[in-house]
Amino acid sequence: MIDVSAAGMGGAKSPRRICSQASCGYVQRTNPTPAIGALVEHNGEIILARNARWPPGWFALITGYLEAEEDPTTAVKREVKEELNLEVVEVNQIGNYIFEQKNEVMLCYHVVANGEVTLSAELAEYRRYKPHELRPWPRATGFAVAEWMKKRGLPFEFVAFPGQEPRTS
Repeated sequence: MIDVSAAGMGGAKSPRRICSQASCGYVQRTNPTPAIGALVEHNGEIILARNARWPPGWFALITGYLEAEEDPTTAVKREVKEELNLEVVEVNQIGNYIFEQKNEVMLCYHVVANGEVTLSAELAEYRRYKPHELRPWPRATGFAVAEWMKKRGLPFEFVAFPGQEPRTS
């Protein structure tokens, strides 16, 4: 194996390893992992949840990874069911966002869900917000919240998670 660089967006270099045998053709890529994010609307309010591994005060969208050959809309319904025990009745795409810290591309959706919330062991707690009360965070899924609010004419300002540096792009 030998190390090479490939040009990415804006000419940025991305490290790759390639097989040193000309006949091999193998390239080890570091492409981002696709994941979904769900802005869950339940009884007119938005649910944000805190993962059991996150520090207190960090609440965000319901997220998860796509399974092999899984459609993103199927994945978002599955994750909402697994993590909140809610049935998704409507799915609308918000947009796609890069999450650099985890090398993921987040496929984000607004979903309307019914049922009674029951948290999975993966989640520590959840909070409900009126749409105008949301305060997007300046990272990946927070940009989806901002986009969703903007499309509805709701004012917003970015607020960093406790202990995080503010960022707006």
